[in-house]
Amino acid sequence: MREFSETELLLELEPVVAGELDRHHKVAKEWFPHEYVPWSEGRNYDGLYGGDAWVETDTKIPEEARISLIVNLLTEDNLPSYHHEIATTLGRDAAWGTWVHRWTAEEGRHGTAIRDYLTVTRAVDPVALERARMVHMSEGFTNSYEGVLASVAYVSFQELATRISHRNTGKASEDPNCERLLARIAADENLHMLFYRNLLNAAFQLTPDQTMRAVTDVVTTFQMPGTGIEGFTRKAMTIANAGIYDLRLHIDDVLQPVLRQWDVANMKGLGAEGEKAREELYDFLARLETTASRFVERREARRARQAADA
Repeated sequence: MREFSETELLLELEPVVAGELDRHHKVAKEWFPHEYVPWSEGRNYDGLYGGDAWVETDTKIPEEARISLIVNLLTEDNLPSYHHEIATTLGRDAAWGTWVHRWTAEEGRHGTAIRDYLTVTRAVDPVALERARMVHMSEGFTNSYEGVLASVAYVSFQELATRISHRNTGKASEDPNCERLLARIAADENLHMLFYRNLLNAAFQLTPDQTMRAVTDVVTTFQMPGTGIEGFTRKAMTIANAGIYDLRLHIDDVLQPVLRQWDVANMKGLGAEGEKAREELYDFLARLETTASRFVERREARRARQAADA
């Protein structure tokens, strides 16, 4: 079973990209960030216009949800780096280029909408937020995976993970306006996931061994794009303990649904290398399942102790 070069993959998959782009244009709904921001709640901050400095009592959003909102926004802020990486890998020609620019334009709304919402509603400290943005964007983002297949495999999972994170953050905010905004953003992320998932499904038909290896490499090393955020490990633990996004959700709501859609477990036509990659994948998932179950058990025990002490 021969391997396809990067150029061959781009050429062979380009008609699929064109078809998925047409489908995306038909189902994507136009929306406007300003319509999701309650502008009448805004007031001046201290500084040029003599307003009030931010204090934590300005917001009723729970701390865990605020941390998740900041992580999600800082992730969206790094869009210039993401665009560079995806355009470098997938190219700027024909349907590939059209999709890259369309994806970038849609993702650009997310950061705009979330920042406007947080600033107007005084949900987070705007000074700390801007300093965090400067630090994170100064670090940039580098794609951890080489080649078309691994990059598309990564975003197939990552876009779904981002959708789950946005939706659960909105629910955790206990703010119906915030939840409405993040649900709208999550809908975009879901369409992006469908695009990449369908594209990789076509890659499985074209070169199953290469694609299986790419999927295994991604799943076994997966990290969210916001990993480079300052203090990310501590923030991620807070988010996980709140049940907004944790390893249990990562397995049940991200990895397994996508793998089922590709029918990885029952896929026929794999060669020796593909079978080896699939075996590695499911060995890893078994270990991940054990880790996720232990985390949930510890979290529930901790919550029970806290309830008893209250």
